[in-house]
Amino acid sequence: MNFQRGVFVTGTDTGIGKTLVSAILCRAWNATYWKPLQTGLADEEGDTPTVRDLAGLGPTRIIPPAYAFQAPLAPLAAGDLENVTVNPGRLVLPQVQGPLVVEGAGGLMVPVREDMMIVDLIESLGLPVVLVTRSGLGTINHTLLSLEALRRRGIPVAGVVPVGPPNSGNERDIARFGKTQILFRIPHLDAITETSVAELSGNVPLLDVLQQQISQ
Repeated sequence: MNFQRGVFVTGTDTGIGKTLVSAILCRAWNATYWKPLQTGLADEEGDTPTVRDLAGLGPTRIIPPAYAFQAPLAPLAAGDLENVTVNPGRLVLPQVQGPLVVEGAGGLMVPVREDMMIVDLIESLGLPVVLVTRSGLGTINHTLLSLEALRRRGIPVAGVVPVGPPNSGNERDIARFGKTQILFRIPHLDAITETSVAELSGNVPLLDVLQQQISQ
């Protein structure tokens, strides 16, 4: 497992903060960003421009999505509406200089095609996972289930990033029962800006330190 190449950012739910975490990681590690499967373009411009602006990324550090769909649905359902079937051959890691941050669509069990879910994509790419989760009530169950699903596949987990008001009890139990670590925390933010992303990026562990922890 080549951790130096980067991480795959997934979450316990949709709309949970994966894009914000991806921007923070890109800023902290001077990484390149790739969201291979983008949906919902009928309602918004997509996550790639958001990460580009929040992390202050130049054009050489942005990889366009392999697939971009209009409907705000899972890739399988959104692709069906446009008569497009995702070809796994297009979902391979791009060759970039330095680390790569890959952002998923929704959670682990989101369908990509009839025979593929996001967790299958993660396994095929061979990157360790950063799991984004809510900080509050219900997060222990959702987070532990996601960690279990990843470990069944033998997918390394770099750690968990809780989003929302601090909850030390939930963090303690997730770290203990999930046999993982809290990488950093994202508190409630009144506004998400390039400045707030820059400030939060200072809390991210160094990439080489995480690499050593995973390899142990």
